[in-house]
Amino acid sequence: MYKTRLVKVGPYTLGTGHPVRVQSMCNTDTRDAQTTAAQINLLENAGCEINRVAVPDMQAAQAIGEIKKRIHSPLVADIHFDYKLALEAVKQGVDKVRINPGNIGSIENTKEVVRACKDRGVAIRIGVNAGSVKYLKSVSGQVELTDEKWAEVMVQEALEQANVLEQLNFHDVVVSLKSDNFYRTLKANELFASQSDIPLHIGLTEAGSFLSGTVKSAIALGTLLQKGIGATIRVSLTEDPRMQVRAAYEILKALGLREYGPNLISCPTCGRTQVNVKDTVHALEERIYNDKALLQKATGLKIAVMGCVVNGPGEARDADFGIAGGVGEGLYFEKGQTMFKLPQEKWVDFLIDKINTWKK
Repeated sequence: MYKTRLVKVGPYTLGTGHPVRVQSMCNTDTRDAQTTAAQINLLENAGCEINRVAVPDMQAAQAIGEIKKRIHSPLVADIHFDYKLALEAVKQGVDKVRINPGNIGSIENTKEVVRACKDRGVAIRIGVNAGSVKYLKSVSGQVELTDEKWAEVMVQEALEQANVLEQLNFHDVVVSLKSDNFYRTLKANELFASQSDIPLHIGLTEAGSFLSGTVKSAIALGTLLQKGIGATIRVSLTEDPRMQVRAAYEILKALGLREYGPNLISCPTCGRTQVNVKDTVHALEERIYNDKALLQKATGLKIAVMGCVVNGPGEARDADFGIAGGVGEGLYFEKGQTMFKLPQEKWVDFLIDKINTWKK
């Protein structure tokens, strides 16, 4: 098991012995503080614990103060090249800065950023993406790198960047090593974790659409998390950022690392099915995951929606409660015990009421 130092980001402590925190990133124009804050509010309601915004110019950096007034979660400023944007973001109250010492100019620039972050208790994340590693750019088209070598140069760059901050006696550092390639991401994070106690923010970059991206991310991030690697997690999907949050929690929930919402089990349906299981499950998820109070009440419950009595309540006997379908109706059961029949049109409302009144 890997052991890391502890780093504070807002109210959260990242690192060994603390929960893996869920992150996302806004896709709004940060200069529009009202719209950006509104999206963060939605992400917070979905359970997102740390949010990141792009800071491409000074106007965006100056908007951070107004955004911070309207949100409740720690905010990360994503900055490239211009150290003055980092200084302004820190002045405006950001909680973490994503910036690489090696691409903001002279060591004096880095010293200014470090001094500002120290004064305000702001952490720094060093982000190394496979496509932007300096060594790979220098040998582009000249050599064919193995995934192992690719991981090695990513780690080397991350350690070099981190060492710049260490030499300035700055230790509130988080590192990310990301690729769109599962094996490179896995190897890079494992190698870094074996050489440094800096906490890792893990993710598979440019993962893709909801289905393919979630599958790839679940395999890569699940493998790392099972090895104790990862202090924060982001699932990078080409979707509404709230779906990134949902996917991240489902990965953590499947691994037994975090609880978030119910364990909703349902059968894939077959020729015996004479009720609409899919619509029932979708309706339940829609209502649960868009109601913060209901989501909290549902967290930890195991709820079953089964297509016929063959698959439930027998196969779902360890569910807290559920429905097993028949012909336009279903058998309601609790802890494997059949209670009574219920018409399908009442299933969703009944199960929602049961969540609200269930005593855990």
